[in-house]
Amino acid sequence: MISSDNEAVDKLNAQGRSRKRLTREERAPDARDQIFAAAAKVVGEHGYAAASITRITEEAGMAQGTFYLYFSSRQSLFDELLPHVGKDMLHFVGTRVAGAQDILEMEERGFRAFFEFLGPNPGFFRILNEAEVAAPKAHEEHFRRTVSHFVQALELALQAGQIRNFMRSEIETLVYVLMAARSYLYMRYVKGQATGARLPEEVIKTYMRLVRSGLN
Repeated sequence: MISSDNEAVDKLNAQGRSRKRLTREERAPDARDQIFAAAAKVVGEHGYAAASITRITEEAGMAQGTFYLYFSSRQSLFDELLPHVGKDMLHFVGTRVAGAQDILEMEERGFRAFFEFLGPNPGFFRILNEAEVAAPKAHEEHFRRTVSHFVQALELALQAGQIRNFMRSEIETLVYVLMAARSYLYMRYVKGQATGARLPEEVIKTYMRLVRSGLN
């Protein structure tokens, strides 16, 4: 009987906890993510200049007052937006390159994953390119993170003898060249195409042939 009573009390307590209103701190991560997602969509479609707080909060389905619980101004949001989206991109690519046998397999997987990421995130390049003027702090932070990841991967490959045509002092330059290729191939073969357009397979093959002959 006592055991049965205790079980009933435990059940009531569990129900009470499930109905408990979340604190601001507990709600913050979800609310911030909603704002970031809404801002990414609005900026990706309309640009930073047209991305008003009203438009962002309407897209997020929340009151304007809620916005100010997490960001002091529109600019404070913009200063975090690109690194936030960029972090998602780096994580997405990272999961795709995990387990690659060498730098060539890693680069092909990463190259494909980058364009795959653009499918559900078509506004990424607008967020990236306009940030240089609209959110320079975010632009600088995004490139610092992205270049750092790329340099680290190529330096490890260099140490493993998988890159023979470059010295350590040239790795950062090589990273910027590979990153630039992604941007320009996107503009030529994906930008302005139908929703869900993919980079043509022959373009990927040409790019990888250049990488293979260049690195080794």
